[in-house]
Amino acid sequence: MTLQTKLAISLAAMMASTSAFAQTEIQWWHAMTGGNNEVVNKLAADFNASQNEYKVTAVYKGSYPDTLNAAIAAYRAGNAPHIVQVFEVGTATMMSAKGAIKPVQQMMQEAGEKFDPKSYLPAITGYYSTAKGEMLSFPFNSSSMVMWINKDALKKANVAEIPKTWPEVFEAGKKLKAAGWDKCGFTAAWSTWAFIEQFSAWHNLPIGTKANGLDGFDTELKFNDPVHVRLLTDLVNLQKDKTYDYSGRGNENEGRFTSGECPIMLTSSGFFGNVKANAKFDYTAAPMPYYPDVKGAPQNSIIGGASLWVMGGKSAAEYKGIAKFFTFLSDTDRQAKLHIDSGYLPITKAAYEKVKASGFYEKNPDRETPLKELTNKEPTENSRGLRFGNMVQMRDMWAEEIEAALAGKKSPQQALDDAVSRGNATLRQFERTAGR
Repeated sequence: MTLQTKLAISLAAMMASTSAFAQTEIQWWHAMTGGNNEVVNKLAADFNASQNEYKVTAVYKGSYPDTLNAAIAAYRAGNAPHIVQVFEVGTATMMSAKGAIKPVQQMMQEAGEKFDPKSYLPAITGYYSTAKGEMLSFPFNSSSMVMWINKDALKKANVAEIPKTWPEVFEAGKKLKAAGWDKCGFTAAWSTWAFIEQFSAWHNLPIGTKANGLDGFDTELKFNDPVHVRLLTDLVNLQKDKTYDYSGRGNENEGRFTSGECPIMLTSSGFFGNVKANAKFDYTAAPMPYYPDVKGAPQNSIIGGASLWVMGGKSAAEYKGIAKFFTFLSDTDRQAKLHIDSGYLPITKAAYEKVKASGFYEKNPDRETPLKELTNKEPTENSRGLRFGNMVQMRDMWAEEIEAALAGKKSPQQALDDAVSRGNATLRQFERTAGR
């Protein structure tokens, strides 16, 4: 080996070492568990393998509320992550945090990455954009609520058809209980998302004024109307003999469905990964039930899941790396595969069309259920979505009142009156804090 060759090899090694040392790390905090946690880790690993300038490190930080609170605390301490996954009801809180976030559309443009908000599904784009149309966060794991069905259980209980309406769900729950499912005929995860947020949109009822806060923060809550009271009254009555059984404020008890304990469960379409991995029975995802005598029902569902927010105060090099990662995530083939693997919605129109053209939905019609719910009808002011400040805290308050009614401590009307009253006080507090 000549001296020149040795020098060339040595120089190449030094350059490789310098390149590795100069790699920009991007911290990504998320709330994904189970099969979806594996999906997140693989996305980060695949991006890291696709180039050598940036390294995305995915870090699980607990539940959605835990992840949001951890990011806020980290920002105040001066060590915020680069990217944080925030569930959809945290949107108003993040929007009001001036300086704490870097608007994603602005960041992508500054980094020279192609970014067209119109390429995303309209229901998703609108939720994460300002009134002027600027997208503030990057859509990631969008979902909607569906009704998961244990088809084997329904067959054993002689329930001939999958229920479509609330009265049919109640009747199916009674038959399931009589057939041996004595702990739970039907249930729901994310109680306030199911019984207030999605229920309102699906029945074209307002949660609050000003298009549920999308048209202004100074909104008044309105979900103590007769239809909401009717649902809670029905649930209270059915809870007494476990035809309906409460499963908590979050999704910690989703395993009641996959274990076979609860044959009918309302929860996210993003639950698919866990159902596929753990259910030992024939299952499907059906549309949410509705009261057939409520005019216009069913209307359309609203999105759930989360988006990726970019934190402020980072360097241009870091933002360039985040922008490249978001471009990587937006790839049509990758989005199509992510949708098929996880159960979350394809965030771009191109990915949706690609999956549809492949014939996937013909073989798996239940996987298109949340998309059909979102596009069931043209959205109204009651079904475009919601944007309330301090929504995380309000959800807990609303859940407390639902729990009080289920426990017989309050009437359904009083519980919802109190949920509205407490929620309005929280909204006024948010406006003062946000300087509105």
